[in-house]
Amino acid sequence: MLPVPLSVLDLSSVRARGTSSDAFADTFTLARAADRLGLERFWVAEHHNMPSVAATTPPVLVAAVAARTERIRVGSGGVMLPNHSPYVIAEQFAALEAIHPGRIDLGIGRAPGADQITAWALRRTQEGLGHEEFDEHLRLVRAWLSPTGVRTGRGTTLTATPAATSYPDIWLLGSSDYSARLAGRLGLRYCYAGHFGQLDPAAVLALYRDEFVPSADLAEPYPMVCTSVITAPSAEEADWLAGPSKVMWLGLRSGRLEPIVSPEEAERRLAGHDAASLAGTRLVGTPDAVRADLAALASGAGARELMVTATAHDVATRVATLEALAS
Repeated sequence: MLPVPLSVLDLSSVRARGTSSDAFADTFTLARAADRLGLERFWVAEHHNMPSVAATTPPVLVAAVAARTERIRVGSGGVMLPNHSPYVIAEQFAALEAIHPGRIDLGIGRAPGADQITAWALRRTQEGLGHEEFDEHLRLVRAWLSPTGVRTGRGTTLTATPAATSYPDIWLLGSSDYSARLAGRLGLRYCYAGHFGQLDPAAVLALYRDEFVPSADLAEPYPMVCTSVITAPSAEEADWLAGPSKVMWLGLRSGRLEPIVSPEEAERRLAGHDAASLAGTRLVGTPDAVRADLAALASGAGARELMVTATAHDVATRVATLEALAS
């Protein structure tokens, strides 16, 4: 057993010769497996105009996943706040919480999750948010999703929903020390994006804890680390199943994005490369080996929870990985 709760991040991956409908069906299959296995939460991402990712609208997908599961918390990993009206996000997640009380997380990130042209299509401008604007928008979302709301200049109170009985948990997500420090100063839950971040998780979470100020939402720090995993009965099979993630990494580096290829196609494409030196899935191996790596990650970083994500051609590999880790 792992020493801390385990959760899941899913991108609704589109596989080669698959469709968006297939990707969403796979997400629902994975979510039901996570629910059945007793995992803590299931988050969906926000990316745009990417051939391999169907998860573009977290509120829509959160609603669909929550309706198909029973007890697991469901949320965004995360909503990219610069792309949206903060008040609309507050209203959407207030409604989700009203429909599924006690089960909704609002994870917020600052990255656009898109190229400049797509960012323009989302925002109607290519301008992003500076630190000060992002801080303000984050504080507004938090205030709107609270019993007090926000007092306007006309003496009225602006809230996200008229008669809330509960509110979603708000998380700040990120791969930088900026997001860790901000989450600490605001007294928010924090998740380090270790599946692609380049910083030492222990150092980032230490910054978060050092900066933490207790809030009405959270009395003490609650840090989580996300990483990528693939398991199989043998190390060789696990490495083979992780081949598609290495191909995806090569595609990101070259700017040639495509749906997730099969392990057989990945093996063909990786021929001639030093596959061991290629980035891709962080933790690859047998269930015992990956569980040991996850336990060491949680202990070394001081994480109170772990989140895992998997880049694989088929959902059966992702489900088998969760089953192996949760056993």
